[in-house]
Amino acid sequence: MSDGKQAADLLVFGAAEIASPRGSEARGGADLAVLDVIEGGALALADGRIAAVGPEAQVRAAWSAEAELDARGGLVVPGFVDAHTHPVFAGTREEEFEQRVGGASYVDIARAGGGILSSVRGVREASAELLLEDLLARLDRFLALGTTTVEAKTGYGLSGPDEMKCLEVIARADRAHPVDLVPTFLGAHDFPPEYRQDPGAYVDLLCEEMLPRVAESGLAEYCDVFTEDHVFGKEASRRILSRGAELGLGIRMHVDQLTPLGGAELAAELGAVSADHLEFVSERGIEALAGAGVIPVLCPLVPLYLGVEAEAPARLMISAGLAPALATDFNPGSCYTQNMGEVLTWAALRYGLSASEALAAATLNAAVSLGRGATIGSLEGGKRADLALLDVPNHRFLTYEFGRNSVQAVIKGGELVFERR
Repeated sequence: MSDGKQAADLLVFGAAEIASPRGSEARGGADLAVLDVIEGGALALADGRIAAVGPEAQVRAAWSAEAELDARGGLVVPGFVDAHTHPVFAGTREEEFEQRVGGASYVDIARAGGGILSSVRGVREASAELLLEDLLARLDRFLALGTTTVEAKTGYGLSGPDEMKCLEVIARADRAHPVDLVPTFLGAHDFPPEYRQDPGAYVDLLCEEMLPRVAESGLAEYCDVFTEDHVFGKEASRRILSRGAELGLGIRMHVDQLTPLGGAELAAELGAVSADHLEFVSERGIEALAGAGVIPVLCPLVPLYLGVEAEAPARLMISAGLAPALATDFNPGSCYTQNMGEVLTWAALRYGLSASEALAAATLNAAVSLGRGATIGSLEGGKRADLALLDVPNHRFLTYEFGRNSVQAVIKGGELVFERR
C-alpha cells in the first residue's frame, strides 16, 4: 500500500484482552495453564487467516484494513471447539429428565425402551430434510454461543440406511453453515430394537457391513463406541474399533462414564485419539491414557444433568500430564445444552480448573483431539481466523460469570458471521 503498510481484510481492535493458548499440540500438566494474554490487543486478518496479533499500536503500525471491528473493551478468544456432541436427532426427551429428577436412573430409562432408543425412533421416522433443518438451527445456536467447530456424532439411526442418512445430513450442514463439523460414526451407541435379543448379530453387522460402507463413503473421520456393560462391553468394543481403524477411521470412545469398566485402558491399548467422559476412570486407567497420549474429553455438565455424584478426576489427570479437552455432550437425553461458556464455568466448579486451563481445554486441546491443532484452537499468525468477541473485561470472567451469553460477535475464517445487536 502507499503508506507502506501491509493490507488486511479486517482489523479487530479495542480489546481489553486477547487471550489464547499457543501452539499446535495439546497442552497438559502445568502447561495447560499457560496462556498468552495481550492487553489492549488487536488482530489483522487476511485471506481467512490471522496475519498478525499483538498490541494495537503495533498492529496498526504495520497493517491497514478495508474494514474494522471494535471489540469495545471486551475479550477476544479463539472460537470454542466442542469436541463431543450428538446434534442429529428429531424430537426431545424432557419427560425423561423429569423421570430422572423423580429418581429413575439413565440405565433404568434405557432398559425400559427410552433413552437412546427413543431418539432412534425419531431419527428413523424423520426425513433427511427435517433432520437437516433441525441441525442447521442448532448450528445457529452454537455459533451465537461462540462455538466455531463441532464434533458431530451419529448414533440415533442404528441401521445402515439411517446412519448413512445422518452422516449425509452432517455433510450437507457442514457445506451450508459457517460452523465446521467433524463427523463421527457412532453406530455402536446402543443395540437397535430389532437386535435386542441378538446383540452379537448387530456387532457382526457393524463390522462386516456398516463400517465398510461408512469408510467407503468418506463421510466420517472417526468411529466411536459407547463402552459400558449395558451396551457394548470391552470385547465387542475392541472388535468394532479395531475394524474401524483397519478401514482408516480414527478412534474415539465413550468410556468409564457410568461404571468402572476399564474403558480407559482399552482406549490406550487401541491408540484412541480421545477417551470421553471418564467419571469412573481408575488411577491405572489414567496412567494408561497418559502413556498412550490419549486426550480425555470431559463433559462436566453430564453428571449434573444425570444426577450422578461421580466426577471425572480432572486434577489427577492434569497432574499425570494428560491434556484434557472440554465439551458439552449436546444431545437430547443426557445434556441438552450447546453452551460452551457454561461448560467452562462448571469445569471450574466441578474440576477445579482455572480460567486459563478451561480456555485451553475448550479451544486448543479440543482442536487437537479433532486433528485440527495446526489450523485452529489458538490465535496465532497463520492459523485460521476463528474467534469470538465477548463483552467481559478479562479472561477470568470466562469461568466467573455464568447464565448469560456474553458473545457479541463471531468471526469464522476471517468473516464476521455473527453479531449481536
